[in-house]
Amino acid sequence: MSLVHNREYGKLAELRRTRPTDSHIRAGWYAPEEHREIYEKVAFLFGVYHQGRPVPSRGKGSLGAAARMIGDSRGRGPADPGAQRLLSRVVASRRIPWRHLQHTVTRLRSCEQPPPSWAQLTEDLTRWHDRKARIAYEWTVDFHQPPARSRAGAPGRSAADSRTGTTKQPTRKDAST
Repeated sequence: MSLVHNREYGKLAELRRTRPTDSHIRAGWYAPEEHREIYEKVAFLFGVYHQGRPVPSRGKGSLGAAARMIGDSRGRGPADPGAQRLLSRVVASRRIPWRHLQHTVTRLRSCEQPPPSWAQLTEDLTRWHDRKARIAYEWTVDFHQPPARSRAGAPGRSAADSRTGTTKQPTRKDAST
């Protein structure tokens, strides 16, 4: 984050190189030894996303949730065939799909959408081969999850009702009156 915040564009450029550089090695310092490569490659993805950006983005959610935002005015996520194909390639892989992850991050950047949480992406990728973690499945669920409905869109409510907190109740005449 500090590389973007401090405008250390040279270090960010180093992260985008495929061969290990000082910046990759520094990213690996924070990793347990068995996950060093994952930390270094997530740093590469961070560098790809932040190329030329003046403000760092921590991102949010999983890769599947972020990929749900890929697309244009005609449709995003599941409504965008390109986004569907891309996520399908990512989750179908038994090995960590670095090339497809790079393509996903590049698409998020070009669509001007926030990246996934870098911390969560790192954590997910360290558990990629853990069958109990089911990372690919979770990303798929997050990708296909429908957008959250606003309370104004709930049945029996209008936009004005949602602001006041009242609901429309059907009225029934009492037969005894």
